[in-house]
Amino acid sequence: MSEILRTARLDVGYEGKAVISGVEIEALRGQTICLIGPNGAGKSTILRTLSGMLAPVEGTVYIKGEDLRTVKTSALSRTMAVVLTEKRNMDMTTAYEVAAMGRMPYTGFFGRLEEADHRIIRECMSAVGAADLAKREYHSLSDGEKQKVMIARALAQEPELMILDEPTSHLDIRHKVEVVGILGRMAKERGMTVILALHDVDLAVKGCQYVLLVRDGEIAAQGRPEDIVQENTITDLYQISGASYNALLGCMELHNENPISAFVSAGAGRGTPVYRALSRMGIGTATGILFENDVDCCIARSMQLRAVVQEPFTPIGEEKIAEAAGLIRRCRYVIDSGFPAGPYCQASLDLLREAKQVFTFRKPEECRELYGSASVCFVDSIARLQRELEA
Repeated sequence: MSEILRTARLDVGYEGKAVISGVEIEALRGQTICLIGPNGAGKSTILRTLSGMLAPVEGTVYIKGEDLRTVKTSALSRTMAVVLTEKRNMDMTTAYEVAAMGRMPYTGFFGRLEEADHRIIRECMSAVGAADLAKREYHSLSDGEKQKVMIARALAQEPELMILDEPTSHLDIRHKVEVVGILGRMAKERGMTVILALHDVDLAVKGCQYVLLVRDGEIAAQGRPEDIVQENTITDLYQISGASYNALLGCMELHNENPISAFVSAGAGRGTPVYRALSRMGIGTATGILFENDVDCCIARSMQLRAVVQEPFTPIGEEKIAEAAGLIRRCRYVIDSGFPAGPYCQASLDLLREAKQVFTFRKPEECRELYGSASVCFVDSIARLQRELEA
């Protein structure tokens, strides 16, 4: 892949004062690059400088090997498209007419659209899923629909580089996913480079090939998401307390710091919704016996639960059984999440059989085979569990 944009010793800021120093970016054709970081970190300032809207405090931005400051506006508008967060007054204008503005670099002095231009506009609106919006007034569209139209307008410029500042702001989750998916697809299919800022860390990590972490006046780290985003990366970047970012699953988990009063026998992901429900109810939780490669173990650690953990693919030892039994005796509630009752889980089932009462998500017929003298309370949903625990 060849280079489309590069910076050299770049400092960005306002009125000669640097906000971010040492911005070094090499953007290749077909690449999707994302800036993430807290509000006010300088992401927008970087993007405005890369697009030529702000002059560098120091250093240089190169577009296709040429100093951005020397590139003519007419040539730049055919190479680069910019989508900012500012809302514009588009009253009495249809969505199609807004998208058609992207053809301005090609329409000459009179701005007349030829059939070829109309074909490109229609293709761009279809590409972003906005073809059915063409005749609607732009001001009547939802935020998500407006964002699609603005991206269609940018695509209509047929750019080699697209720069977007928070394109998913104010969008619901469906439109966030759609917008990031559209940009990734356009980069791949058209060989277009996309540089954007996002607040949605999970979308950035999962949808972009390269990320830059912006914090405290510098690029704290940059590289492929899987190389630089670790367990503590996001919590440190945003100075988060009371929660942890799970790098494996790409999600935030709130810590449960309440005194332990419930033990959840879990595995194969069955415990995770129970952990979260108990945390919302203010019930401190212990869990086990979990294998280290189990998703429930991953989530339990992110939530900072007390967990009894066993090495994967090994028989559960007496020490782990004793640790789990001790936690069960301390707890007011014992909950069977309905984990698969396989051969490696017999120790957990034996512990449940010894409990005085078990709240279980299993069906009655399965419980008849698994439990002995334990008193069993059947729950078929989290809501039912909550009612039983509050009774």
